[in-house]
Amino acid sequence: MAEKTILIKYHSDEIEKLDYIGGKSDWIDLRAAEEVEMKKGELRYISLGISVRLPEGYEMIIAPRSSTYKNFGILQPNSPAVVDESYSSDEDIIRYPALAMRDTVIHVNDRICQFRILEHQPRITFTEVESLGGEARGGFGSTGRQ
Repeated sequence: MAEKTILIKYHSDEIEKLDYIGGKSDWIDLRAAEEVEMKKGELRYISLGISVRLPEGYEMIIAPRSSTYKNFGILQPNSPAVVDESYSSDEDIIRYPALAMRDTVIHVNDRICQFRILEHQPRITFTEVESLGGEARGGFGSTGRQ
């Protein structure tokens, strides 16, 4: 796969620079760029301290880390978030929408979410039919527990 370049502007000298985590995943962690105290039920947009210019034809998908809820008690209400390549000026600082499910404190440099970039979906055409012809699987959640 060809390497892509993302231009990045850091708005904080306190956060660690973006990088892959030693061969563990191709998702890249994003860090809080501000100290945040939240009360249960509060919604905040936490600065991640960066602006980016994505390659044309790509978008950034932002999702919580698997440990985000356990460590901080926050949910991302618009999960996953999509940032397209038009959100690309110095003022377009990426923020993480966080809904607190308990009182919590998030410190500068805490890893609270992650991202990856994906190529835009190809243009598709919808064709209406009378029947799809597939075999029924049993509905939502029908594949069992194990």
